[in-house]
Amino acid sequence: MERTRRLRTSNYMRDMVRENHVRIDELIYPIFVTEGENIKHPVESMPGIYQYSLDRLSEEINRIKEAGIKAILIFGIPDHKDEVGSGAYAEDGIVPKAIRQIKKEYEELLIIADVCLCEYTSHGHCGLVKDGVILNDETLPLLANFSGGKQPRKFCPVAGNVHVYVIK
Repeated sequence: MERTRRLRTSNYMRDMVRENHVRIDELIYPIFVTEGENIKHPVESMPGIYQYSLDRLSEEINRIKEAGIKAILIFGIPDHKDEVGSGAYAEDGIVPKAIRQIKKEYEELLIIADVCLCEYTSHGHCGLVKDGVILNDETLPLLANFSGGKQPRKFCPVAGNVHVYVIK
């Protein structure tokens, strides 16, 4: 088998035939929000990424906007975990509070919320668990309430993935 390298002979040729382009418009920046005050805690597995308390969130979003990024993906870090992940869909939960704050200050920013209960449940699973079995159907109503609390929601699923929703 012979593999020719004619499409890699020069920078111009590689630029012309490259299949993938990454543009700033396509980037989504992860934001981790946590309860508390004056918190900027590093996420060890993601150099340069931090968990922010609400009072410090604007400094990161301003930096993101200055870089030209137009979308964020919010992950909540709750103070309290329970069997049903109630902090995820509570009106005063960290993600609904963050979404309301961000939308008030940055109307045009596209916000995507992680819709998975694993961070909010005491057992760490993505849904309700009974006798060691994850109850997918029983979990769906909880996911439907995620990130919006009791306020009207404008969610639309992204790529059929029930773990991520876009807040318009």
